[in-house]
Amino acid sequence: MKALVVACALATVLAGCGSKPAAQQPTPTATQVIPSTVSGTVPVPTNTVPTDEPTDAAVPPQVPEQATAPPPANAGPLTAHNLPAPEKLGAGWKTYTDPGGAEAGFIGNNTWTRRRDSHQASYEALPSGCSGHLVKGSLPVPTFALTGTYRTADALPATALLLRFRNAAKAQAYYTGYQTRMQACGTGGDLSVKQLWATTTAATAVRSYAAAESYVDVSVLKGATVALLATTSTHPEQQADWAHTAATALESVID
Repeated sequence: MKALVVACALATVLAGCGSKPAAQQPTPTATQVIPSTVSGTVPVPTNTVPTDEPTDAAVPPQVPEQATAPPPANAGPLTAHNLPAPEKLGAGWKTYTDPGGAEAGFIGNNTWTRRRDSHQASYEALPSGCSGHLVKGSLPVPTFALTGTYRTADALPATALLLRFRNAAKAQAYYTGYQTRMQACGTGGDLSVKQLWATTTAATAVRSYAAAESYVDVSVLKGATVALLATTSTHPEQQADWAHTAATALESVID
């Protein structure tokens, strides 16, 4: 169950299954980012490019077509080289090749990275189920989205999501909107968010879902890229120092 909840994110950070939706309003799509909800009969993300280019990441995407082939390991210019090597995130960390499947919501591609639909990934990374003030306003949709999966030294799932925008201004707009929503989420709802620390280009929070596991959520902005890293933790509020290490590792390679 632990691997299912996190390895699917961001979303948060970040990428295809779990126990709670990852956006501000119910999504019509059957597959989700960290954490999310799927079933064994729903369609998996499409690998085709939509006819109409989406313009607002705060609006639910259309239900994707069922994929008939594994997603590519790269997303445009984004590759595994734009994700931290596992040893940079901590001793004993490893990359993890997610086999995918109906419950995971995608077809495995025999590697630890996979392309996501950019609208779906950026929408599902937003917090939902919050008891706090509902933040409104449009957010830019990234041009590319790439997910990478890891396992921690304790064999707990971790997922990174990279969102590459058309330019730095759009990345800044999405990052600001993401942080605003996280800070306004509050506690006591289906999702509770507690901020641990923040700078102008990086932040760490704890996402706790009712009757589910908690996640350490690290977000970083650099250039035209926003990176979201989420990992299950048995002691998430004690991970503030580790999150600084993770943020530095992300910042060094994402853009």
